[in-house]
Amino acid sequence: MKKTLLGTTALVSAGLVAGPALASDPLTVTVGGTVTAGMYYIDADNIGPVSFNDSAVKVVARNIDINAEGTLDNGMVAGVLATLSLGDDWNTHFANNDATFRELFAYLEGGFGRFEIGGTDGSAFKMHYTSPWFVPGNGVDSPNILNATTVGLAGAPVVTPAGTAPTTIGFRHSTFSLMAADANKVTYFTPRFAGFQLGLSYTPDVTFNGPNTNRLGLVPSGVAVEDVAEIALNYAGTFGSVDLGVDGFYVQGESPAGAASDPEEWGVGLNLGFGGFTLGGAWYQSEDLAVTTLPIASGAGLEEEVWTAGLSYATGPWTVGVSYLTDELSGVGGSVELETWQTGGGYNLGSGVDIGLDLQMTNQDLGAAGDLDSQSAGLVLSVSF
Repeated sequence: MKKTLLGTTALVSAGLVAGPALASDPLTVTVGGTVTAGMYYIDADNIGPVSFNDSAVKVVARNIDINAEGTLDNGMVAGVLATLSLGDDWNTHFANNDATFRELFAYLEGGFGRFEIGGTDGSAFKMHYTSPWFVPGNGVDSPNILNATTVGLAGAPVVTPAGTAPTTIGFRHSTFSLMAADANKVTYFTPRFAGFQLGLSYTPDVTFNGPNTNRLGLVPSGVAVEDVAEIALNYAGTFGSVDLGVDGFYVQGESPAGAASDPEEWGVGLNLGFGGFTLGGAWYQSEDLAVTTLPIASGAGLEEEVWTAGLSYATGPWTVGVSYLTDELSGVGGSVELETWQTGGGYNLGSGVDIGLDLQMTNQDLGAAGDLDSQSAGLVLSVSF
């Protein structure tokens, strides 16, 4: 593939400009989704006079995926994916929070690789390996359900984002790149060659996600993280009876005027599969970035480091495992650390229906403010359709 892929000549040669290249049949539309729900018993420390639920029903992963895809006459695959997320409280916020499109993007795929444009995760996110998920619909890295007391309270580093009041920062609990997650972007994935694949993404502004208003005009720049560039490389291959997946990524953005920083993220991940076992882990670090998308002035010295490791075993309909994640925040206000253990497993009942047991233990070391502990046990049901 020539580097001038976006030039007219390359577009023609790749089949992107070839007259009325219409599919012989309409695109095929499929509708699916996932709902994960769990009943949990929770034992969590109080924070002063504030106590927390000792039991809870969690309904998460409330996604409906609408996918239209077809093969064109020139052999290219074209499609659109829309992911509709149901609101987090339709009893009190149904006026504006019933459902929103978390992702909405179009794509083209062929011998040249794959292009995506629209609101979706970038290459650094999509190409990342981490610790395995073994509880239906939940894992320790970027969990759907985390029964820990509210983070970002007394003891966490306090920093001052440009133009705002001092802010207490909370934990991210993820090794994935989230600086431009789901924001409108353009991404290119190369074809996989000898097991290797390269991914590149560009996000003009992290505040835009999904449909834009149909009108003329521009919006002000310099009010949020912008010009986010991502580069990711991964490898997938098999050596005898061992499956290997490994990746690395780097992400940089430009902060708003006055923030005096260019937030960065980088990380690596690894998966090994053998005889029903999956061993996985990942490491992540960021600078001048808080709670996924908030740029912080470099003078605050804010850094976040996360790493995770886990082992799962699958046989027939059963999957069991154990995993660990630690998240450390450091800055001018000091440093704090969170640790989470998860163990449990799941059983596939068939037709996309899984039931499982989820056991979690979380400790937050808030320095002079003391420690916060929480433990939980839950029965989880996850249905994919």
